[in-house]
Amino acid sequence: MKRTAFLLVATVSFFPASFSQSPEITVDELKAHVHYLASDELEGRGSGTEGNRKAAEYLKQQFASYGLNPAGKDGSFLQEFEFVSAVKLGPKNTLSISAAKGARKKYDVDKDFRPLGFSSNTAVTGAVVFAGYGISAPEKEYDDYTDIDVAGKIVVALRYGPDGNDIHSDLYRFTSFRNKARYAREKGAAALIIVDQLSEYPVKLSYDQSHSTSGIPCISVRKSVLEELLAPLKRDLGGIQESIKANRRPATFDIPGVIISLETEVIQVMSRTANVLGYVEGTTHKDEVVVIGAHFDHLGYGGEGSGSLQPDVIAIHNGADDNASGTAALLEIAQKFAASNNPPTRTVLFIGFSGEELGTLGSQYYTNNPYFPLNQTVAMLNMDMIGRMKENTLTVHGVGTSPVWNDVVKKWNTAPDTMSIRTVADGFGPSDHASFYTKDIPVLFFFTGTHSDYHKPSDDWDKLNYEDKQRIAHYIYNIANDVQSMTPRPQFTKAQSTASAMGGGDGRGFSVTLGVVPDYAADVKGMKIDGTRAGGPGEKAGLQAGDIITMLGGKKILNIYDYMGILGELKVGQVVEIEITRDGKPMTLSATMTKR
Repeated sequence: MKRTAFLLVATVSFFPASFSQSPEITVDELKAHVHYLASDELEGRGSGTEGNRKAAEYLKQQFASYGLNPAGKDGSFLQEFEFVSAVKLGPKNTLSISAAKGARKKYDVDKDFRPLGFSSNTAVTGAVVFAGYGISAPEKEYDDYTDIDVAGKIVVALRYGPDGNDIHSDLYRFTSFRNKARYAREKGAAALIIVDQLSEYPVKLSYDQSHSTSGIPCISVRKSVLEELLAPLKRDLGGIQESIKANRRPATFDIPGVIISLETEVIQVMSRTANVLGYVEGTTHKDEVVVIGAHFDHLGYGGEGSGSLQPDVIAIHNGADDNASGTAALLEIAQKFAASNNPPTRTVLFIGFSGEELGTLGSQYYTNNPYFPLNQTVAMLNMDMIGRMKENTLTVHGVGTSPVWNDVVKKWNTAPDTMSIRTVADGFGPSDHASFYTKDIPVLFFFTGTHSDYHKPSDDWDKLNYEDKQRIAHYIYNIANDVQSMTPRPQFTKAQSTASAMGGGDGRGFSVTLGVVPDYAADVKGMKIDGTRAGGPGEKAGLQAGDIITMLGGKKILNIYDYMGILGELKVGQVVEIEITRDGKPMTLSATMTKR
């Protein structure tokens, strides 16, 4: 990360942008905000970290300096919330194996074995069956469970698949730990043991952003542990792998006389982070609110499970475009509203969200714990990655969520700063506006597109185009200023789903869609949904926000990973039963899967 004299000026004091500030939206101030937020000092702003706290403090100080009214807890600007940030080992992790002709052997946790982060916490004892790669993909004519009965037994399976870790393999999407745990559970196994055939070490303990466990205990063991079990059978691990790869047929078998006892305890580590909220009170309709938001958290140091696209690199992910760019615009727009000689007629609430990278946790927390009533929230404008405009094009999502949006979007795209505006009707998408859309609030989401530095340590401040960002911030300010005085308030409409080009919801990597938006923050058994896409299979089936899907196509769902795994097995036109709980009562619906 390059350091410059400019940064020294901006960060020499606790108040980073300590130079004279203009009430206008300026290139220098946009650059100063991004420079500080994306500096190494903030260490990637991962939720729950000191860098994240510093970023929140920065927003708080800026809001206060503009004269905004606090809208957090107890008269502060902060709205704190708790979330699961990691997992750690508890004291009850044991593994022992009784071989056919040998004494019981105990193994050491963290040395010989380690629970997977989503393991259920329980103790089991059972006979052992080797299940190849632990994949069940009959649609690909490959099923490691075809000729074996694993009911009540402990399944041992290899990591990856017959084609190794090749992402181009037709079996690749079946090889995740979560999928393998689900296959074992569905077949009635008591536990799953994973062996990484490419490493002598157990799999690293990591949290995969889901509260829910796999439903059975899952551990990984050293390769040598499996080799000890295979030796009396005169089976060679390398030979087994070569056989499966060459014949494309499973190699599964019981391991007679061996009894495994194991117990797992994985403890979820709770952390705290905070949204930052400040508002300019309206003059004549102060009870009606326009929300302008941007998330300020990012990926911290990256690593496995962080969302980094270089998960094998531990380095500060500065997140200049994602989303110091939107946060900087949020600050400048807030300052301009606060300094205006014509105060808004409606209240304008500015929110810096945290936890977005973990699944829009901050915006979901706000919409479930709003400072102003949601039925008085007339619109939400969201900025996420607006710093690297290409070919003069700005994408605006959500124009189908109110009949007025198309005209508003065109109205303020004026010379000499005319841009090529690409509009998307859908109000869903993988950012904070979706949390408001699911509450029937009109939304607009401003976005300049992804790039080769997206979710990588190389997303640095010097790659943003600040002149373009200034134009975009002016454009959004004009739209917000229009909305705050608009009579009548923007009417909400449910937009026709376009299966957003950015993915999100249940659309990532699948050929079919159910058209629902998961509630990533829900701590439930099953998958709670936050909304349905207009005209999608879920809405047609009668699914509603708040429903918890517990079964899909006859298969149990304990968490979002079960849901995604099952979704990947469904086909266009297939009619599936959906078992849900709604307000604690079970219901069964039916949906016809459509093409994504």
